[in-house]
Amino acid sequence: MKNLNTVFIIAELSANHGGNIEIAKNTIRAAKRTGADAIKLQTYTPDTITLNSEKDDFIIKGTIWEDRKLYDLYKEASLPWEWHKELFETAKEEGLVCFSSPFDVTAIDFLEDLECPIYKIASFEITDVNLIAYAASKGKPMIMSTGIATKEDIQLAVDTCREAGNNDITLLKCTSSYPAPIDEANLVMMQRFAKDFNVKVGLSDHTLGTTLPVVATALGAKVIEKHFILDKSIGGPDASFSLDEEEFTQMVSEVRNAEIAIGKETYELTAKQQSGKVFSRSLYVTEPISAGEKITEKNVRSVRPGFGLHPKYLNEIIGKKTNKDLDKGDPLSLSILE
Repeated sequence: MKNLNTVFIIAELSANHGGNIEIAKNTIRAAKRTGADAIKLQTYTPDTITLNSEKDDFIIKGTIWEDRKLYDLYKEASLPWEWHKELFETAKEEGLVCFSSPFDVTAIDFLEDLECPIYKIASFEITDVNLIAYAASKGKPMIMSTGIATKEDIQLAVDTCREAGNNDITLLKCTSSYPAPIDEANLVMMQRFAKDFNVKVGLSDHTLGTTLPVVATALGAKVIEKHFILDKSIGGPDASFSLDEEEFTQMVSEVRNAEIAIGKETYELTAKQQSGKVFSRSLYVTEPISAGEKITEKNVRSVRPGFGLHPKYLNEIIGKKTNKDLDKGDPLSLSILE
């Protein structure tokens, strides 16, 4: 991954390809136009991710894909493996990082041949320690979503990476609901992940809109992943919670502005702040003072602008005499005291 001093923004292609490689390639090109850093694929077939079964366990309930068979959903959503090489090449031409989420070890072997630079473990795979161990053993950065994970699940996944000799780990706070309700985001957990597991942190966002990526940036996210679609008219399983080009561009801009606003810890004033000090308070003569006359609270005050003596000297100079005539509006200095 690039220097993580800035947020690494991932456009998730997922199922937003409409079954057409040209749509997928144009989506990659559009992702580049938005300012994203990376495009992420998903590498599976319906047979590597589930079983072709009519049993109740394999029928989806309680989601936007109600009553659909898992096998049929993944058949529609999957990205043909024969497209991958061309999509990796398109991303490279555009200057985008291209990587993928593997869902079994055969996908990892396939992606290794394509020199996949990062592996992303999806939230529902975080308990698959054999998959995690094999991916981690390749020595690439590991990004893992935590949507359905308990603390014990996360600890096991992190330990599995480290036992494989891989300590380049980023945990993404994720709500595995599609679309996800904003009141379940609980983004403060990113900071807890960083403390508890000594990892980099970020956000995999399935909410509508761009609020969460900005908040996550403020809370220390180094990676932000959001589903991206070329045009929502393409349809498909993920269209309803994906951002189009205009929306994703806005999100990237807001995240970059948030990074700028966060800034760095320093008391040093910028040139603009320094120049603004002329509008601060300082000590000025408020009515004429003759040479030898005492300074009082009536003839000297702390007012704007800031060309006079610092206000901290007011109590010190009250009662002292001046060595020259002073007119209303003259700035005070220590040199005018007897």
